Parts: sequence; C-alpha cells; structure tokens
Amino acid sequence: MDFKLTPEQQDFQTAVRRFAEGELKAGARDRAHAQSYPWDVARKMAGQGLLGITMKPEDGGIGGTLMDAVVAIETVASVCPRSADVVQAGNFGAIRVLAEYGSAEQKERFLKPLLAGEALIAVGMTEPDAGSAVTELKTAATRDGKGWRVNGTKIFTTHGPHATVILAYVRFGPGTGGIGSVLIDTKAEGVRLGKRSAFMSDEEWVEIFFDNVYVPDEMVVLGEGGFKKQIAGFNVERIGNTARSLALGRYAYEEAREWAMQRKQFGRLLCEFQGLQWKFADMRIKLDAAQLLLYRAATNADSGFPSATETAIAKAYCNQVGFDVANDALQVLGGMGYSRESLVEYCVRRCRGWMIAGGSIEILKNRIAEGIFDRSFPQRPPRQSSSA
Repeated sequence: MDFKLTPEQQDFQTAVRRFAEGELKAGARDRAHAQSYPWDVARKMAGQGLLGITMKPEDGGIGGTLMDAVVAIETVASVCPRSADVVQAGNFGAIRVLAEYGSAEQKERFLKPLLAGEALIAVGMTEPDAGSAVTELKTAATRDGKGWRVNGTKIFTTHGPHATVILAYVRFGPGTGGIGSVLIDTKAEGVRLGKRSAFMSDEEWVEIFFDNVYVPDEMVVLGEGGFKKQIAGFNVERIGNTARSLALGRYAYEEAREWAMQRKQFGRLLCEFQGLQWKFADMRIKLDAAQLLLYRAATNADSGFPSATETAIAKAYCNQVGFDVANDALQVLGGMGYSRESLVEYCVRRCRGWMIAGGSIEILKNRIAEGIFDRSFPQRPPRQSSSA
C-alpha cells in the first residue's frame, strides 16, 4: 500500500502550484475579504484545465480522477484559500451532477460556459423548513403542458448572489421518490433574489424565490426517483468541502509554523517552548490522520462517486481538524492571527462554516452509525397509531 501521490499526480501538483504561485498569491488577502466572486480567477483556471478535471473530454473536461481534483483544490488553497472555492465550483457538487446526468442540450447550454469560467452554478437544496432533513423540501414542480411550474424558496445557497444557473431540488410527487432536480436560469421570469445576507465568513447568500417559474421538460436533470443519484453527486461536493477544510487548516498551520520559527518572546523563539512544541505535534498528527481519511475516500471513488460512509467519516473528521488546527494556529500567532492582516482568522471562520454546510458533523455521525450497524435510524418520531 503506497501512501504517496503517483508520479503523474506529483507533476500535476507541481504545475498547479506553479500556476497558483504565479497568478494567485499576490492578491490572496484582498481576494479573501472581497464579497464578489473571483471571475478573473475562474477564467484563468479554465485556461489551465482546472475546471472540469474529472469530466469526460467530450464534455469539455480533462478526464482525470476525483483524486486529481482533490490535489488541485488542496494545492490552490495552500497559496490562495479563497481561490479554492473556484476549484470547488468547477469540479464538485452541482456541476458534477450536471456532467454526469445532464443531457447533451443541457451540457451545451450550461456546462460549456461553466467550464470556460464564464458562468457559475449553485445547488438549490436547503429551504426554510428543510435543512438537514432535506427530504422535507417543499419546492414543487407541477405539470404545465410540455414543462413544469416551479414554486418554492431556497436559502443558504452557496454562490446564490453570483450564480447564473441553479440546480434546484424540487418535488415532482410525494415522498423521497418524488424528489428530482431541474436547471433554472437565474434570469428566468419568476426567479427573484431576496436581500443579501452574510455568513460569519463574510460570504454572502440570498433567499431565492421561485414564483411560478416555467421549466421545460428538457431542463429536467433528474425526474422522480432521482434523489439517490443526486445525493451520490452531493457526496462529491462533500469531498470538496472536506478537502478545503483540511487545506485551510494546513494553511493556518504553516503560517503559525513560520511564525514560531521567527517570533521571539522572553528572548527565545516560540518554537523553543515545549508547550508550543506539543501543540504543533498535536496539529501535525491531526492533519496527517485527516489527510489519510480524505485520500481514502477520494481514491476509492476513482473517477466515479465516493462511498457515502467513507465520505461521511472523512468530512466529519476533516471539518473538525481543519477548524481545530486553524484555531490553534490563530492562538500561536496571537494578535497577528486575530488581525485581518493575516489569513489565519479567515481560515478559522471558513472552516467553522463547513462544519455545518454540506451535512453537519452531527448528521454525518448518524450516517456513520447506520453503516456501523447496517441499519437505518430514522430521525422522525414514529407515527401514532389511531385507535378505533
């Protein structure tokens, strides 16, 4: 069993790092604190083949593996944490579902500009009454001639204010089997964006309203019965979330390490104090363990969809480690770490959000337990039987 990257992956990593160092490093801090989407970065990445890494060449991708995409997102994040979001948007989650299940017409209209860095896709999943309990979504698609009328509301949609198209989870019928997805242009009649709000990370989101939006049949990605396929695609998004959490934790760790080898207090370098040595040892152990779990989930998926259990384990642990390590790194840097002159505080805030987004740690542990005991543990209370 070899725990190293292949020679091809090492060459790819070197090329990505060279690109990131040359094109992204200079503006990393300003980019992290800007609320606008970095379209310039998206176009540059498109030119480097960093969007659509796992997608088929005939669809505009490069035919790589999920592990290649993980290497890309980690390497970019190590230089410019904010730019890793562009790798995420161009390889994981909604765009992957579109590439896997979309029709030729859908790919021509939407996937092509996405891979060129000229468009941005968001997944419309969470609703006011359907967060972790995603199967309780109420956004409905009702038949209207040769299409559908979509009515409902989505919240906490990543890239919502900037997206050009939304992969919206909708209900075609009752139950889990009635859930599917459609593509909705954000400029379509009946689509309305609410007031912009900001997360703790400063990333913005908007409430998205669908008011009798007409969706033709050809824009249905997965109809009734498509929910399990969508969740399989969502596991890929979780891999991207996991990789960014770990990468930002490692970024903060490296910043703190450099600081500890230069900063003096009481006439000694910080790295000479045993208390900090043990803190750094703990950080390194956590990072290495998390890396192995992430790579297992990504490698075992090859170029397909990853195991739900392995993904849940990797995300739950990497989310916690990314936040804990970034938080410890901030403590090492002291006031400088807490200042926006450093990107360490940014890493802490971003990692904290990923412990919720894409499946909270608590929900993931429920899923892991189901795999352990090979049975389902429904969260809903049992139905009360009616007496005669």
